[in-house]
Amino acid sequence: MCHGRSSLKHQTRAFSRSSASLRPRSVLSGIWLPTGGLAATEVESGHGKLVRAGFVRQAQSGIFQMLPLGLRVQQKIEALLDRHMQSIGASRLALSAITSEELWRKSGRLEHVSPELFRLTDRRKVPLMLSPTHEEEITTLVAGTRLSNKDLPLRLYQTTRKYRDEMRPRHGLLRSREFVMKDLYTFDTSVEAAVDTYREVSGAYRAFFADLKLPMLVAEASSGNMGGDHSHEYHLTNPIGEDTVVTCSSCGYTASDQVAMSRPPSREQRRANEETASADFCVWRGITRDRKTLVNAWYPRHGDSSADADINIHAVEKAVPELDTSISDPLRFLSEARGTEADTPPATFGVVNVVDSRLAPAFARLQTQLPIIPAGLGDVSATDGDGCPRCEDGHLRIQRALELGHTFYLGTRYSEPLGLTINGPRGPMAVQMGCYGLGISRIFGAVAEHLADDKGLNWPRAIAPFEVAVIPSSDVTAEARDFYDMLAGQGSWGAGLDVVLDDRKASFGWKMKDADTIGFPVIVVLGRAWREKGVCEVQCRRLGVKEGVSAEEVGIRVMGLLSQL
Repeated sequence: MCHGRSSLKHQTRAFSRSSASLRPRSVLSGIWLPTGGLAATEVESGHGKLVRAGFVRQAQSGIFQMLPLGLRVQQKIEALLDRHMQSIGASRLALSAITSEELWRKSGRLEHVSPELFRLTDRRKVPLMLSPTHEEEITTLVAGTRLSNKDLPLRLYQTTRKYRDEMRPRHGLLRSREFVMKDLYTFDTSVEAAVDTYREVSGAYRAFFADLKLPMLVAEASSGNMGGDHSHEYHLTNPIGEDTVVTCSSCGYTASDQVAMSRPPSREQRRANEETASADFCVWRGITRDRKTLVNAWYPRHGDSSADADINIHAVEKAVPELDTSISDPLRFLSEARGTEADTPPATFGVVNVVDSRLAPAFARLQTQLPIIPAGLGDVSATDGDGCPRCEDGHLRIQRALELGHTFYLGTRYSEPLGLTINGPRGPMAVQMGCYGLGISRIFGAVAEHLADDKGLNWPRAIAPFEVAVIPSSDVTAEARDFYDMLAGQGSWGAGLDVVLDDRKASFGWKMKDADTIGFPVIVVLGRAWREKGVCEVQCRRLGVKEGVSAEEVGIRVMGLLSQL
């Protein structure tokens, strides 16, 4: 066995001299890793682990500094997206973070999003803002190039910082005021071509998330103030998610709570609803933008308590387009608008009420017992256990989720007001557009939340700061460096892995604990068995692996583990 060990030393050293010298070794002593001085909290979030492991630090509310390990993760997400965007023929560019208010007025979008904008003026008093998204800018840019039919289809994307003045930044990178986002904009000659592009981009998005091995839900969604009528959200289910996704137990129907529907109640269910009492009604209140109409949305009570999370605000807004969804205390605004007490609104104020269809049969019978008489009926929400609207057998399940991406078919929503046209059979016609966003920062934060355990972070292979950490149990020797070269190299001995060597002057126990906190997918320990017998200890926490592997076989074994992560 000693003879075999000697032979291995000779071959790995020879490999080191011939190949590994082409690039410097990655060593943890050469990376700024401020991991000390922060203790884990009793119930630590994924974001808390990112801070404690030295990936990010908060500069101010909703704004974060990316430290070296965090930047490596972010750059790997970007590189992976680059590959998938280029696979569909998209060209990368970079648009300015500063845009003009005038451009957003032309598109008709400024007033709808103004509360979330960072606004400023230059020395000439021109009103500007930091872009939360770039539909107006990209449309104007392309319109200025005198686009012709032969230039289409055109697919342009960027990965850049975006800015939104969030009222309540929270959950670290998941709801911040400055964030990194990839957005793709597409331009086509016809609706049919644009829909084909939509399907192709959706395939690229699914392939991207498949590389991360994340259990994504692709949900039918609302287009909101983006416009268009083809929209899907990409969600990762998680209890801290701010979004709600509705899925069918049978047919695969998946929709965001904004557009989710349920199967109409059967005759038996309607008969049961006749026994509904006024105590079974809950109400959510809103107000119109002109402050002249109170909006009540009635929905069924579930259990002993009620929650506004049961309300589908999108459905209420569809029934009452003038609804101001930014107002959380409508009675106060109603009172201030008229100078009266909120509980005695003047008779001149209108009242519009929306009622969940499950309450509709009982509503007419009970309306005199309810606080305010409604004027119309409508669906408010889909509820856990409701029948699926797409199949006869399925039942709906409601899940909290983190939205990581959103795709929109825009049609001519921006090309018409901003003058982006091509020559058609009857003269100039507006170009068909689509936009497709993925939140780099949100993916970063969501993976941390989704995969972290009580020991620390866990990274998918595709975006891990390093795929493998080599940790000697004693001082780093020439043999340990040769072993690193073997794993990191490209030759017959090497697996070509993204490896880092922990050569820090710290105890072995501390380094192992720190490696768990950081979340390297695979750890290779060079202990006594390696020094005496050439046997490494290979660890993979996510897969529950801790085993001895001969140095000659460690590359193949590590590659096999990584292929599952």
